[in-house]
Amino acid sequence: MKTTVGHLINGEICVDGVRAQSVFNPSTGAASKQVDLATIATVEQAIASAQAAFPAWRNTPPAKRAQVMFRFKQLLEENADGICELIGEEHGKIHHDAMGELLRGIENVEYACGVPELVKGEHSRNVGPGIDSWSEFQPLGVVAGITPFNFPAMVPLWMYPMAIACGNTFVLKPSERDPSSTLFIAELLMEAGLPKGVLNVVNGDKEAVDVLLTDQRVKAVSFVGSTPIAEYIYSTANANGKRCQALGGAKNHAIVMPDADMDNAVNQLLGAAFGSSGERCMALSVAVAVGDEAADTLVSKLKEAMAPLKVGAFSNRENDFGPVITGAHRQKVTGYIDSAEADGATVVVDGRNPQVEGYREGFFVGATLIDNVTTEMKSYQEEIFGPVLQVVRANTMEQAMQMIDDHEYGNGTCIFTRDGEAARYFSDNIQVGMVGINVPLPVPVSYHSFGGWKRSLFGDLHAYGPDAVRFYTKRKTITQRWPSSGVREGVSFAFPS
Repeated sequence: MKTTVGHLINGEICVDGVRAQSVFNPSTGAASKQVDLATIATVEQAIASAQAAFPAWRNTPPAKRAQVMFRFKQLLEENADGICELIGEEHGKIHHDAMGELLRGIENVEYACGVPELVKGEHSRNVGPGIDSWSEFQPLGVVAGITPFNFPAMVPLWMYPMAIACGNTFVLKPSERDPSSTLFIAELLMEAGLPKGVLNVVNGDKEAVDVLLTDQRVKAVSFVGSTPIAEYIYSTANANGKRCQALGGAKNHAIVMPDADMDNAVNQLLGAAFGSSGERCMALSVAVAVGDEAADTLVSKLKEAMAPLKVGAFSNRENDFGPVITGAHRQKVTGYIDSAEADGATVVVDGRNPQVEGYREGFFVGATLIDNVTTEMKSYQEEIFGPVLQVVRANTMEQAMQMIDDHEYGNGTCIFTRDGEAARYFSDNIQVGMVGINVPLPVPVSYHSFGGWKRSLFGDLHAYGPDAVRFYTKRKTITQRWPSSGVREGVSFAFPS
């Protein structure tokens, strides 16, 4: 009988036993576990647990909340290899990639450890005669997070450590495709001393999501996933009076200038395009080469550098990247390669049928390079989310920038160049939220904030960092006066100034 992954509610693991679905090992293609899908009643129970825990937790001193986060960070580090193993079994990431994901998540826990400084507010004395004024940043109450399959450790850690450190209680709905590492990490937070009910985890599908979006006890929702779902999450949450940040899809371009260090650019592009099998919202999926000479050199060097890349099972740490998440997603990715070829692009390196010895049923797609792609092609316009790098040719930097600005997504971008003037112009004018200069994956560190522009983000505040403090708190401004004894003032009908 397969292991069933359940829910964490009020500090206890529970299973409904009404509906379940298989959890696959993408390297073997076999179902290894099943995950219990929460009923409406179970999600409501999680919300009730969070609501009951909120009064005591909001009144817990921020320094004590931070102490829990310090212990949590230590437990994450002590259990890092086990967490990476769970990620590999259900997502397919190679150990080094899973460890990189976890470490970026731990950085956000470290930032949450500074919460006493981050929420201490502002104070002004004598804004008027005998009048003081100050602002406080108070928690919202019960807040929720809905997270994707591609970062089962990191993305939840973008959300609930800061939300909880700010005094909120949390209900997390992770991806049902790879739930085990997420649930295990939540149990570590309980072990670190978090009171029961402050963090609850419910595994489920759209039925569970819709409860979180409509229940009036939930005050805010954070989401990371595809753009169509992000738009649905944002509009539904707003219609129900909730604060919402919904991060969507991407089509990240790298401009490669003629003066670029081409060998360095190739190495950077390989990791950014094929790491985690391209299943990253920050993956570089389009290289825009400026000038045919630069394009020819880039394609030639990429083809040569891709020859030794190894796709295979997560259990072999010598592999460069692993499988994609499901068989259906493999077909979707290879369908985009078929589409590009049918539209006239040139498949330079074909990863549609990789041979992975011992893992014939795994969901593998090899590293793929496609040249002569144009902006009218479906494979260019849509997010592939697989190990596919497309090369588009441009005559000028301005033309390359216009391609990026014209695309519906504006998540991340970068430029490879030795020219400081070109780099400065690019970073000043490109209409994208996160920009790299010779940095292919410009993911901000934990004390900045993550978020794109255009249809890559719905909402005003970005994820984690300083924006997270603002998202998970509400400002209250108090103006206070204690008149001197014996002084009686007359009535004034003028607006105070």
